[in-house]
Amino acid sequence: MKTLRTVLIIALVIAIFVIIKVKFFPANTPQAMPQQQGKPQPVNVTAYIVKPEKLDNKIFISGTLLSNEEVILMPEVAGKILSIAFKEGSVVKKGDLLVKINDEDLQAQLRKLQLQEKLASEKEGRQKKLLAINGISQEEYDASLTQLNSIAADIDVLRAQISKTQITAPFNGTVGLKNISEGSYVTPGTPIAAMQQTDPMKLDFYVPEKYAELVKVNGKLTFTTEVGNEKHDAVVMAIEPKVEAATRTIQVRAKTENKGGNLFSGSFVRIEFSLEESENALMIPTESIIPILKGQKVFVARGGIAEEVKVETGLRSENKVQILSGLSVGDTVIATGIMQLKAGSLLNIVTINE
Repeated sequence: MKTLRTVLIIALVIAIFVIIKVKFFPANTPQAMPQQQGKPQPVNVTAYIVKPEKLDNKIFISGTLLSNEEVILMPEVAGKILSIAFKEGSVVKKGDLLVKINDEDLQAQLRKLQLQEKLASEKEGRQKKLLAINGISQEEYDASLTQLNSIAADIDVLRAQISKTQITAPFNGTVGLKNISEGSYVTPGTPIAAMQQTDPMKLDFYVPEKYAELVKVNGKLTFTTEVGNEKHDAVVMAIEPKVEAATRTIQVRAKTENKGGNLFSGSFVRIEFSLEESENALMIPTESIIPILKGQKVFVARGGIAEEVKVETGLRSENKVQILSGLSVGDTVIATGIMQLKAGSLLNIVTINE
């Protein structure tokens, strides 16, 4: 009896499992998938018509403004400052007296030598007359002439020393802040003040080595300073004839006018430099370029079919790239949708940008 009951329970459990499987887990009946037959579908793309354009190759770099001429005024001799003839920040002309150092001792020596020169000159004159009548020998006359010339040379040396007690402006410019006062004792090398010529001004900057052949003397550029957005013009005046090994750049120096005095030496500037212009450059959108193992390629639409063309690129603008070879004027280059393309794909050109 117990055995029969066990068998009935097992049969009931199996029946329940069968019902659940049939009701909730029906068998998958294989269905035949219809095979789509026919032509492949065209890919929707946008295109760009290649045409000649004006290309202005610009680079944006930083630079530093410098005075056209700059010098630290220093005395060549030691002495006490007798007078300062300039005002701080004043404009002076070349040759103007700026500082006078005490030269009383040198002036006294000069007066003494001038008296000796006068006496030696008179003696030389008498000796010359005596020589004419054979009153003295040639040797005696030569000795008096030598003495006169020696005194004259000593006077020239003394006058050169006296000139060093006067510090004059070496060029037209502006004198800065003074570092000494009247009565100060100075020695050679003591800085008195800085002097600068700020009109015109120099502009120094560095250009990457790859642009070396494009940088030319008399090339034009524009720049802005940290003060305002006003653009200033400059012209390349000189190029350093070597490449800096550490940075692989070349130093370039330009010149700019500063009539209003709004530019200051040492200022940081942002430079916009046009290196090369082309009136007939072939330009295409940057997104059309596809990198490949040995170069770059684009897709061109010809007869409604995509065709691969290997190209050589040149300069770049903000959103376009120059094509040096591979394309011609009038070619239709695919601009978008290129990730879905392969050679021979059918095309549906949605938009053409010219």
